[in-house]
Amino acid sequence: MSRHFLIASDFDQTLSFNDSGHVLAGLLGVSDFERKVTGLAGTNLVQQDPDFRGVRREHLIEAGRRVHLKGALPTLMKALAGTVGGCRFSFFVASAAPREVVVSALAGIVPPEHIYATQFEYDGGSGEVSAIARVVAGYGKVAVIDELSRKLDVPSDRIIYVGDGSSDVHVMLHVNNGEGFTIGVSENRQLARIARCTVLSDNACSILIPILDQVLGMRMAEIRRFLESHGLTLEGWEKARTDRVMIRETPSPLVAAD
Repeated sequence: MSRHFLIASDFDQTLSFNDSGHVLAGLLGVSDFERKVTGLAGTNLVQQDPDFRGVRREHLIEAGRRVHLKGALPTLMKALAGTVGGCRFSFFVASAAPREVVVSALAGIVPPEHIYATQFEYDGGSGEVSAIARVVAGYGKVAVIDELSRKLDVPSDRIIYVGDGSSDVHVMLHVNNGEGFTIGVSENRQLARIARCTVLSDNACSILIPILDQVLGMRMAEIRRFLESHGLTLEGWEKARTDRVMIRETPSPLVAAD
């Protein structure tokens, strides 16, 4: 039987270029977003700041549509859908961002049932956010990982987590303690000390490099062939403690009509 791995990924600045909070603030015409969130727990932002009290479900959905996703994300999902090196993967998203934002941003790419994010309750009259039903941040992400591990019957040493910031520290430490594999996708110094490796790239498929290399033990030629089979070209790979990867999508060749 093929080995089964669980891959869980953060969303903001991991699968996307920008933070969905900035996108929502821009949609609502709210300025000084960074100043407003300083000293506030992100999960309480909507309730504590008057500029965000009028947030409704439709605002979150529209903010998701405006989020700029990293390149080749659909290709990454297709690559992980099949068997890779005799192994199969289940991909999930665990994010502190509002669920409506993440589901909207990843529509047609990641199934909604594979997305775990912060869930709000809405006022029946005004439609505004009234309470937080579930928070997926910090230790909340640890709970999600443990829940998925039990549900999928994946042992702790076959869990892979991908994240970019301080909200991922607890879950990365948890995954590392279970002999799993952690990937950082930013130059966050705190995270760099914890993640098994760091990959910096604008292409979502860059996380495949350490997985194929360090988890599956594939050689460079095998990695190149695998990427090329999915229309990707590995143009640069500065292999170090922090891997800098350049991947581009290869245009599909035109097929002459009979």
